[in-house]
Amino acid sequence: MKRRARLLLWAAATDATFERATVRGIDALCGRCIHCGRPLAIDWEGRSIGPPATLEHLLPRSAGGDDRLENLAVACARCNHRKGAREDARRARRGTADRALAAALDRRRARFRSPPRAWPLPGLPADVNPPMGSDME
Repeated sequence: MKRRARLLLWAAATDATFERATVRGIDALCGRCIHCGRPLAIDWEGRSIGPPATLEHLLPRSAGGDDRLENLAVACARCNHRKGAREDARRARRGTADRALAAALDRRRARFRSPPRAWPLPGLPADVNPPMGSDME
């Protein structure tokens, strides 16, 4: 399985809006876009079922962001592509972008949870450490 698909599954599994469900006869994780709240579903191979789900770096890699789980979220393709490499989906002045980034990171923190151990998650890439203080360590 590709790294991006593994990270997408881990971003969903550590997001409290995502729960295991059956969609169109497929075992999947179903939850909401970090930005707009659109319903999204991802199968256990990291593929979208329905509207495209994408891996979102809240602080873009081009701005110093990395693949820590706290910086990763699941976003619908529309929100992620509109945002691009900016820290804010709107073409805003720096102060507004800073506030938007802080709000997105706060949403991610509020939604963060350790995934249920029974879920068939792929291995977390070796260079992506579990968050400090989690029971995933």
